[in-house]
Amino acid sequence: MDDHPDDKTHHRPGMSDSDRAPDPLPARSPGPRRRYPFFRTLGTALGWIFRLVAALVIILDELVRPIYRPLLARLAALGIMQAFERWIGKLPALAVLILLLVPYAIVEPLKFLGLVWAADGWPKRGTALFLIAHLVSFVLIERVFTAGRPQLMTIRWMAWVIDTANAVRRRIVVALRLEAAKRWIRRAFRRLRAELRGL
Repeated sequence: MDDHPDDKTHHRPGMSDSDRAPDPLPARSPGPRRRYPFFRTLGTALGWIFRLVAALVIILDELVRPIYRPLLARLAALGIMQAFERWIGKLPALAVLILLLVPYAIVEPLKFLGLVWAADGWPKRGTALFLIAHLVSFVLIERVFTAGRPQLMTIRWMAWVIDTANAVRRRIVVALRLEAAKRWIRRAFRRLRAELRGL
């Protein structure tokens, strides 16, 4: 059997080892992926900062929510609100994200500004701003989030934010017994409303 043509080019008679074509170099295996401890530590720190901020926002929202529950139930039953939610449900993920983040970036600082005003000698003005900001948050932002949640979950970082906030909420509700506190607030609000009607 004749030699392979390639073998003849490498093994000609009288050819020395130094004249032969060099063997092909073996392919280099990919080295280990570089790790950046600084960025990993920074990401961990930012994650915990987000959890702390989310915990504070969740506590305030959960304690104020019983006051607005009857109003929110009536608004949710309105035809215009249901049409608004259907419209949100048809939007792409980026549009829903913009509709959520723009009012959120405005309303959330107003909540804390209301608390600062209330603690700084303007209790009526601060309380009014705090309650109005929560009303806008519950009526607008929460409706956008509820209707557009499927689209938001397709955005990777937003899905992490939603899942992390839900985990923080569950832990806070259990640890601080917020359900019992919310029931007490609902009873107190009903008594206050009955007394105001009796005046």
